[in-house]
Amino acid sequence: MPAFRDAIDVPLVVRRLHKSRTEVRKEIGIADDVKLLILNFGGQPSGLKLKEDHLPPGWKCLVCGASDKDELPPGFIKLAKDAYTPDLIAASDCMLGKIGYGTASEALAYKLPFVFVRRDYFNEEPFLRNLLEFYQCGVEMIRRDLLTGHWKPYIDRAMSLKPCYAGGVNGGEVAARILQDAAVGKYHVSDKLSGARRLRDAIVLGYQLQRMPGRDPDLCVPEWYANAQNELGRRSGSPKLGADGALEDSDSSYTEDFEILHGDLHDLYDTKSFLSSLAELAKDFEKDVKHHVREYKAATAFFNWEEEIFVSRAPGRLDVMGGIADYSGSLVLQMPIKEACHVALQKNHPNKHRLWKHAQARQQDKGQGPTPVLQIVSFGAELSNRGPTFDMDLSDFMEGDEPISYEKAQKYFSRDPSQKWAAYVAGTILVLMTELGVRFENSISMLVSSAVPEGKGVSSSASVEVASMSAVAAAHGLDISPRDLAILCQKVENHVVGAPCGVMDQMASACGEANKLLAMICQPAEVLGLVEIPSHIRFWGIDSGIRHSVGGADYGSVRVGAFMGREMIKSSASDTLSQNPSDLDANSSELIGSEANLEYLCNLTPHRYEAAYANVLPETVDGETFLEKYGNHHDPVTVIDSKSSYAVRAAARHPIYENFRVKAFKALLTSAPSDDQLTALGELVYQCHYSYNACGLGSDGTDRIVELVQEVHHSKSSGSEDAALYGAKITGGGSGGTVCVIGRNSMRSSQEILEIQQRYKQATGYMPFLFEGSSPGAGMFGYLKVRRRPSLKK
Repeated sequence: MPAFRDAIDVPLVVRRLHKSRTEVRKEIGIADDVKLLILNFGGQPSGLKLKEDHLPPGWKCLVCGASDKDELPPGFIKLAKDAYTPDLIAASDCMLGKIGYGTASEALAYKLPFVFVRRDYFNEEPFLRNLLEFYQCGVEMIRRDLLTGHWKPYIDRAMSLKPCYAGGVNGGEVAARILQDAAVGKYHVSDKLSGARRLRDAIVLGYQLQRMPGRDPDLCVPEWYANAQNELGRRSGSPKLGADGALEDSDSSYTEDFEILHGDLHDLYDTKSFLSSLAELAKDFEKDVKHHVREYKAATAFFNWEEEIFVSRAPGRLDVMGGIADYSGSLVLQMPIKEACHVALQKNHPNKHRLWKHAQARQQDKGQGPTPVLQIVSFGAELSNRGPTFDMDLSDFMEGDEPISYEKAQKYFSRDPSQKWAAYVAGTILVLMTELGVRFENSISMLVSSAVPEGKGVSSSASVEVASMSAVAAAHGLDISPRDLAILCQKVENHVVGAPCGVMDQMASACGEANKLLAMICQPAEVLGLVEIPSHIRFWGIDSGIRHSVGGADYGSVRVGAFMGREMIKSSASDTLSQNPSDLDANSSELIGSEANLEYLCNLTPHRYEAAYANVLPETVDGETFLEKYGNHHDPVTVIDSKSSYAVRAAARHPIYENFRVKAFKALLTSAPSDDQLTALGELVYQCHYSYNACGLGSDGTDRIVELVQEVHHSKSSGSEDAALYGAKITGGGSGGTVCVIGRNSMRSSQEILEIQQRYKQATGYMPFLFEGSSPGAGMFGYLKVRRRPSLKK
């Protein structure tokens, strides 16, 4: 855990046994030769309905924490509330339960095979799982198999294990002694690494201060300093230093293994690094290397390495201007960032598809021959509480001859919170089936590896969707323009995932170009073109450390408020037309008539809003009152809660003024370079930030970063020295996430950004992630088709 810079290793903490295996079995009436499973969830998991056929033939099951009201089927034995669990664990032949420190420790100590189910948002889980697998004591069960009673294959697999933990089990005594010593003044926390830490920080600061404008911002920064964003411990885009101090040539690490049959690398280091990772997987498969990281183990074996593999890439984006005004039809300006998501995809005939064991067991239980299966591995699951793998029969997407509805798909992916992430990837297949009539007759394997940090407001979800759909389209010969692909990916997020986002994220990821701003009017998605970023201007993203989500209540309620405001404006304009038709001349009648049929809020100019409608909109309105008067807010991706209150005036005012600000920003970018130009651009950015706050989408972290930028902006070290930073704003959906900063492209601005990083860390304890640089969108990248070289197949 990063919060604890020093750690003391102690043995496992294991509770002692009070009774022997024979004594325990005698008390509960179970013979020594009966196979006994203990179901240990600390209380029954939600939705689990026990049935007799869940157990393998001849097995009995002890149920911990069952309610007094629960009636258990034959073969299941309800344990008393005060039953001593360690004795029961040691008396059993296998345990099925949720992974936790106590259960893992006691399973290891008593050499009991443990079938475990993932836990959502449990940071210790990856380490406990690796520990169980290393000592041959654990088997992971897919949660849907737990709920449907498909237990037998997992129990059979667990019984074939040979648990081999032989370490200490007196961790409780050791920890107690440490606490006792600390209480009397003997401090056991070592500071022996503090000098090394200071040295590392000094080295990195030295590298950062030597950065020059125009250089790759991560050039020569040591790998150990960069935050790992995938399971390989690499940060995409960071070259390595060789022993001689020169940059290593990464080309050799993949060109020896793969031949590129189609596509261009665009000299992107992260793509070269990804191909090198694929090469390592292929070599490890041939050598039968055993891995303890779950997703790495799964990815090694599920490609047919002698067949073609399609690779796609899609970057995240920095919201420079436009933000939440996209769903109201605003002009937006978005910059694709350097961090990106890669997807490797292979399609195979079902007879040739390498299935995971539980997927094989599922097909065998159905009594069917090989059928198309989708298998996905998500790199980075160890770092972000989600299941590392997902699989499904593609027939699950069909109802008769037609695809299932989006509503049913949402429920399908919501059954298991740890695997809901798969909706972003697998959902692209359902959308192609539904919207384009595509049918998939082959099995599909997809490896997803994203360096776009999650929860920071830089469109990690959009980059996954765009990269996934790009790979699916390339492998199946689908010719989809970048614009159309972005709109289809928005349907994935809106209808399959269920997040009410606009389209700008997907458009920036699909249609953007490096070092340019994508200019787009979101009505629904008209690309105006690309705006060159002047050489004297630079943009940065500074992460606040506060997790952002477009699925959050704040974003959704502000969107509802904006659509409510639009309906109220249309209703007011209609009333004006019907009540005073004789008082209106032809021009006024036409103007108000267009406002009565307003499709996008952003088509209403600020002066018309102030003149006719600012006083019409209430500060807030409750859902029930609105529904009674207006009936509907006509937003297809949000629902009004009749019992909730919505801020209308600020939510509707923001996109009207934001559209004007973005137009002015775009015009200023192309004007002559001057201090006035930068000052005006910065002022527009600041105004956008405070408009977000008025909508209720601010946060303490993003406000603090904006205030730090303002302090640096207005406190010059010398009266003759020009300012370096000019403005900052919250981005994307708000309520946390990343702040966009605009400044002069100079050494001084880079130093001030680093100063802000350090000051934010001093104030909050969190070192912000810094987004610098840009890269091409998925459309510009295209796709790669690669194949292992024949000489390496044997």
